[in-house]
Amino acid sequence: MKYVLLLMGDLDDARCGESEEGPGPEEFAAFDAELEKAGVLAGGFALTDPEEGTSVSRADADSEAVITAGPYAESREFVGGTIVLEVPSLDEALAWAAKCPGAIGGRIEVRPLLEI
Repeated sequence: MKYVLLLMGDLDDARCGESEEGPGPEEFAAFDAELEKAGVLAGGFALTDPEEGTSVSRADADSEAVITAGPYAESREFVGGTIVLEVPSLDEALAWAAKCPGAIGGRIEVRPLLEI
């Protein structure tokens, strides 16, 4: 089964991004290497800062799209990246999530992928 690890951060948390307190690129590279060696890495990517995003929404099927630059204003939490694992169980996906450097000072949301 495939699971996605959503690496969540908080815009108000000083440890997000490139800081001395949180994990850096070296820790994430080592974690990726560990996933590859174990044969469970099925994909993933890092995202740019939330300020570089654009939000698109519509109230209903007949309404015009509303386009807003930057992150969704009401949320301070953002997705910093994803890692896709192919493992036999949720328990194994959770064990890998606990080892992820993104869990230090952040949060990892683990969700099964629906393969369509």
